[in-house]
Amino acid sequence: MCTSLKISPPLSSLPPILPAPTPLPPVLAPSHCTASLLPSVSQERCRVCKAGQMGEITNVTEYQAIAKQKLPKMIYDYYASGAEDEWTLKENREAFSRILFRPRILIDVSRIDMTTTVLGFKISMPIMIAPSAMQKMAHPEGEYATARAASAAGTIMTLSSWATSSVEEVASTGPGIRFFQLYVYKDRKVVEQLVRRAERAGFKAIALTVDTPRLGRREADIKNRFVLPPYLTLKNFEGLELGTMDKSNDSGLASYVAGQIDRTLSWKDVKWLQSITSLPILVKGVITAEDARLAVHSGAAGIIVSNHGARQLDYVPATISALEEVVTAAAGRIPVYLDGGVRRGTDVFKALALGAAGVFIGRPVVFALAAEGEAGVRNVLRMMRDEFELTMALSGCTSLADITRSHIYTESDRFARPFPRL
Repeated sequence: MCTSLKISPPLSSLPPILPAPTPLPPVLAPSHCTASLLPSVSQERCRVCKAGQMGEITNVTEYQAIAKQKLPKMIYDYYASGAEDEWTLKENREAFSRILFRPRILIDVSRIDMTTTVLGFKISMPIMIAPSAMQKMAHPEGEYATARAASAAGTIMTLSSWATSSVEEVASTGPGIRFFQLYVYKDRKVVEQLVRRAERAGFKAIALTVDTPRLGRREADIKNRFVLPPYLTLKNFEGLELGTMDKSNDSGLASYVAGQIDRTLSWKDVKWLQSITSLPILVKGVITAEDARLAVHSGAAGIIVSNHGARQLDYVPATISALEEVVTAAAGRIPVYLDGGVRRGTDVFKALALGAAGVFIGRPVVFALAAEGEAGVRNVLRMMRDEFELTMALSGCTSLADITRSHIYTESDRFARPFPRL
């Protein structure tokens, strides 16, 4: 028989939110373990500490190994794993490696401008934070820390419906441009209430997830009997009897989705959502030209090319492989963004060269959060920014408008124009 888990204490008992810290030096060498901040988390987290020191972090992928050591297995596997054979999980990364550069030389790159606008909001770089659920499993400050780091970097954070901090709590961390990721529940009154709360809290757009009528088969979660830890709750649904997960014979999250998420969701519901909010709607989960055209027709403000971090249907293409098809179908009528597999500044450049207006990063943020809290997330955004700026300079580009399709060489190009052998 399923047993319900406890929910977290009321908002009034939460510790005060700390002010944003002063800027950090260029690349941090993490120096302490955060397990002691939350005694209810297993001391397994402390295994990473070696004489109180961790090695210097030089790229964002290094945070994953630290997170694996610090986090309990159930939590790490939830963040890291993909669906079924995890072919798409690997392909999301490997597809980037098959795209090569065609840099231009003898161009003055003494000044590089990475600024851009997203739905009319100016940000410092085309690198934003994707929605990742239940971030307080990674670190006690969870979404608070991520929100502050995004604001300090001058970029956008997208808050998950299944966050362990509410829209109001995240808004209370201070100013920042924030989007809200939305799952549509069977009870549409719950959806309406949540959207209105996001509006009142100052969120600027809705990222509507459209690829999850059912949860993908995540075998690590099944083996681990994944469930939200008892000291946490899905804060946006607290008080609605939807904030906790029951223990299950497989994945507690899969059971939760089966019971709550509306499988009847269709294109007409994009129009319905537009009828209850004035916020622009990004359709998140498009990977085909056909659906890109339907998104345009539905009045979406933009598209996010996404395969849900390879956590839904396995053996779909990597998002970078699907991007150009979607961009071509959108035909400049609405902006197209990308998430999935972005780990380097070079990946950002490749996505923009294929027509993306910007990218969202997910797992790097969560792993850095687990390793070093807000400082880790700030460091990820800094390293990605620095790598992207360097890629622009070495490719002969001084602004985002300079990045063109001619700066890269893809597999499809090889068929038309074989790459010379070295």
